[in-house]
Amino acid sequence: MVKPTDFPLEADVHSLQRAMADGTLSSVELVHFYMKRIARYNDLINAVLELNPDAEYIAAARDAERKERGPRSPLHGVPVLLKDNIDTADKCHTSAGSIALKDAYAARDAFIVKKLRKAGAVILGKANMTEWANFMSDRMPSGYSSRGGQVQNPYGPGRFDVGGSSSGSAAAVAANFTALAVGTETSGSILNPASQNNIVGIKPTIGLVSRTGIIPISHSQDTAGPMARTVRDAALLLNFLAGEDPEDPVTGLAAFHQAQDYTAFLNANGLKGKRIGVPRPRFYEGCPAPIVARIDEALKAMEALGAEILDPVTIPEAPAEESIDVLIYEFKPALNHYLKSVAPHVPVHSLRELIAFNAAHADAALRYGQSLLEASEKTSGTLAEREYIQARLDDLRYARTDGIDRVMAEYRLDALVFPSSWGAGIAAKAGYPSINVPAGFTDEGEPVGITFTARAFEEPKLIEMGYAFEQTTRHRRAPSLEKAPAFS
Repeated sequence: MVKPTDFPLEADVHSLQRAMADGTLSSVELVHFYMKRIARYNDLINAVLELNPDAEYIAAARDAERKERGPRSPLHGVPVLLKDNIDTADKCHTSAGSIALKDAYAARDAFIVKKLRKAGAVILGKANMTEWANFMSDRMPSGYSSRGGQVQNPYGPGRFDVGGSSSGSAAAVAANFTALAVGTETSGSILNPASQNNIVGIKPTIGLVSRTGIIPISHSQDTAGPMARTVRDAALLLNFLAGEDPEDPVTGLAAFHQAQDYTAFLNANGLKGKRIGVPRPRFYEGCPAPIVARIDEALKAMEALGAEILDPVTIPEAPAEESIDVLIYEFKPALNHYLKSVAPHVPVHSLRELIAFNAAHADAALRYGQSLLEASEKTSGTLAEREYIQARLDDLRYARTDGIDRVMAEYRLDALVFPSSWGAGIAAKAGYPSINVPAGFTDEGEPVGITFTARAFEEPKLIEMGYAFEQTTRHRRAPSLEKAPAFS
């Protein structure tokens, strides 16, 4: 059997499955390995909010099942960490990082959690996150929650931004606390922490992945997505997140657009012949020079791989670019619908009650205020306001019709590339997919990622390009964590 000291930290899922198949590793040993990593380093990183007390037993059952009947899927016996806004009907809480929900247990699994369990994955626990997915206050730092405290970037705790709001999911993957993690994004919350933590994150097209059982912000922009150390692992995890959910109407599109196997698009020549647009106006302006320098190097690497780089291309100006009006209006009805179903002992069952709870527990709950919660509560919650409808139509026109669709058609592009997550907002408003892949480090050691964005349900094309870039550049490396006592 593999000893923890001999275990390859950066092992991908394929390697783990091979080791479990030949008997040199068990799922139980793998769970114990990650538990020991968490025990040794989580005080420094604060990425894991709680462990599933049944993870070891689930792993043991998967080991027995493997011996008797074989693995269910490539995820069989593999630990997966979930962001703390994803429901699990087990002994873990689901709190969105809020002390108001610190005693909340979900009555049933989120749809994507059911799929993961069916695939034989081991739910390892819950990851810390930016409270309410960073829709509580306009002053909230990335990675902070009243329940979990501050997540730290493993490449520079206290020095570098960890990214938000799937900060714990990203930091845990980067620090080798888990094989895989699931994050959620409304606007940048997968892409940004993936970039900041030197990992891969895929923000899927709205409609590919179910939202049922995930604490919401916006019905028009919310999605869950995979976070992993490699494009291969992210594509593999996407296979088990994507799919039609009868309870979530948006996923009716998945039945027509879901790929049978996203790992089929792992093409080392995936950049050859691709036309890549670089929208420097607005999207690169203001980005720190050290980050832009790494992206410029990435563009040269892509060109050497046969991509045609069109630099610059221009996405038309629009006043809706920085607006969050749609989120302000959509949050109230979405959250009220979720909170009405939480258990009676939980102290909040509506946005209004949440605001009152926070005010009554201000010392613990309101370190950074609740300006966004209060702004949303002032809306009717009906989505019938003229202002909301206009804002939604403006977003679609800016991001889709006069934005991504127009520039990609005009220049005949396969993708747009952005530094870090600087293009996350326009893709989020459009509901379009993106992948963020490690692109190196600044001279100070801060991770830099590059985001590829395409049109709806073009995840296969993004995986092709991201994989080709990753395989050539090999920018992923494990962080050097502060020394801590080892386990025997």
